[in-house]
Amino acid sequence: MRNALIFYRKEMLEAVRSYKLLWIPVVFIILGMMQPISAYYMPEILRMSGDVPAGMLELYKMPGAGEVMANSIGQYGTVGLLVLALSAMNSFAGEREGGAAELVLARPLTPFAAASAKWLAQLSLLALSLGLGAACAGYYTVRLIGSLPWSGVLAASALYGLWLMCAVSLTLLFSACLRAPAAAFLSLAAAAALVLLHSLLPRQLNWSPAALPQLSAQALTQQSVSPADWTFPVLSGIALIVLCFLGASVLFGRHKLPRF
Repeated sequence: MRNALIFYRKEMLEAVRSYKLLWIPVVFIILGMMQPISAYYMPEILRMSGDVPAGMLELYKMPGAGEVMANSIGQYGTVGLLVLALSAMNSFAGEREGGAAELVLARPLTPFAAASAKWLAQLSLLALSLGLGAACAGYYTVRLIGSLPWSGVLAASALYGLWLMCAVSLTLLFSACLRAPAAAFLSLAAAAALVLLHSLLPRQLNWSPAALPQLSAQALTQQSVSPADWTFPVLSGIALIVLCFLGASVLFGRHKLPRF
């Protein structure tokens, strides 16, 4: 445990030196601020464009605070997910390709402990970035649009954070056996495939982790969500994370060279 904590501190120190603890939270903060600000100033933006038909501005209806907040968190499923995948793709691949993996595991550090440290480092980065982004989005939504149910904001952020952690865990899994660009590409492709399958078969795959973004939005738009609706997606998301974590630790311990 002590060696894992030391390796975790090394991972966080590397994140500080590479400015990941700065620019990734900044990206999440900017994404969170954009939606409430653009929703509030949309009539002015349309008026200044000069190409709006007469009477269209009168038909514009300001969206509710919950809807704006849900859209703000939903933006993390594109740019935010890409940023996190690019951040995590070198976690194992960089050490294997640079020859540092053998030096790391030559010490009294098991592959399981090393994978635990890397996973916790990515979880810390995600929690910090998503927490700051959601807080800024909530602040501007309250100031510009209206009040928010903060319990719903916490629930929505937790559900979406679990989905983002699923994608990060997929990146760590592929990073343990492939080169960094391939790991990022395959993790994003796998996450997109899960979302596509859930959109095509929503009833049959209502237990899938890909249902978490939809449940996150429902927590803010005050739609009725029974415990059965979120129990299986949450459990399947946790199961996917655990499987990816165990698979990454096993593959990292084998010292395999990248396949391509």
